[in-house]
Amino acid sequence: MRARKALRISQVGLRGVVGSGLTAAHVIDFASAFGTFVEPGKPVLIGRDPRASGSMIREGVVAGLLACGHEVVDLGVVSSPVIQHAIRRQDAAGGISISASHNTAEWNALKFFGAKGTYLSTAEANELLDIYHLRKFRLVDWTGVGSLRVDHGAIDPYLDELAAVFDFEQLKRPKVVVDCCNGTSSLILKRLNERFGFHFILINEKPNGRQFAHDPVISADTISMQLAPLMKPLGADVGFQFDVDSDRVGVATEDGVAVSEEMILPLIADYMLPRAHGKLVITNLSSTALLEDIVALRGGKVLRVPVGRQATIDALAAYRSDQIALAGEGTGAVMMSQFEFVYDGIASMLTILSLMVERQLPLGEILAAYPRYVMRKAEEPLTSTRIPELLARLQQQYSSGKINVQDGVRVDWPGEWFHVRVSQTEPILRVICEKKGEAPTALFESLIEQVRESV
Repeated sequence: MRARKALRISQVGLRGVVGSGLTAAHVIDFASAFGTFVEPGKPVLIGRDPRASGSMIREGVVAGLLACGHEVVDLGVVSSPVIQHAIRRQDAAGGISISASHNTAEWNALKFFGAKGTYLSTAEANELLDIYHLRKFRLVDWTGVGSLRVDHGAIDPYLDELAAVFDFEQLKRPKVVVDCCNGTSSLILKRLNERFGFHFILINEKPNGRQFAHDPVISADTISMQLAPLMKPLGADVGFQFDVDSDRVGVATEDGVAVSEEMILPLIADYMLPRAHGKLVITNLSSTALLEDIVALRGGKVLRVPVGRQATIDALAAYRSDQIALAGEGTGAVMMSQFEFVYDGIASMLTILSLMVERQLPLGEILAAYPRYVMRKAEEPLTSTRIPELLARLQQQYSSGKINVQDGVRVDWPGEWFHVRVSQTEPILRVICEKKGEAPTALFESLIEQVRESV
């Protein structure tokens, strides 16, 4: 399927290219399904990022929810984390964020949150999908149609919750440059500057729904394009980059080095584990093994689950909240127990700043003190039905290692591992290798050769 016609309907919600893939009809039906799914009698909160299509999609979401009899509270242009915090504060039935996060401007999406402000579990998401596909909507007659209320004051209470965890006075000390990628982070950071006296230097801060300054994906490659080269000329201590929804964050050091997105979770674990009640850190099978080193040093334990947000959300539900410290993945997306497990790039940024202030060290020196791991990644188009055969062969060939088949095949040896899996969202096979101290060149090349023979 060509990208301009893309539409994805799955357990993680609705996502597509607006017009040729994602249409108003999809939006109204999904909003009606969600209005049927959540508890009646309580409001449903909505918000959106600045994308040009957001206004159109907002109208469809409101129509579907009102048709199910809900009071709808529109928080305006805000990040998903702001919506999630507001759901709990207002005892809402749930919420919908209209945002395609790291996708380019032609995309948009609906993200669904339950009454606790967290993403839906797999069971809940499947129930929502059943309602959507069967079109069994709980529609009311004209006397029961819901009401719409606008509330543009959600950012300040969200900042109050951050201020209750972080020492804002101490965090004003570093000189910080932030690439907002024309998204929701600019609204939050401007308010932090105004209300709390921060001095964040913001670039690409003007919200723009039609053309972002650059690809909003969080990766070392995108950080190196605009943010990293500014560090030395501006004399900055650290730089951060957000996606459009500001639920993910990337970082650049004081020396202008773009840091791998894989490093965000280990950095946050280093600071937060001593402060969290729980000691369990949940991540996926493709994230860096450096996490085990840091978590062990801090007296914690790592639980690895299949790749994808749903696996992480389901793993959270399997433990008491006081057992878990963090959950996240190697994309710059992290959830913390202090914030009721919301993916929040702003909170992640403040955590990394807190680590720097506590250690009284530049970020580059903190990173240099960690054990060095080198990761190699590749993807190959999936055109064959021989993948089960390939995965079975890899298990047999690399049986000397510890084998995990939760999601494709991952094999571990001391200081080295690989993971081969089929993507859940694209027709590709992903290959990831990592080695302590040096690049896993021989293993990576051998795997790529075998994969290309099979796909």
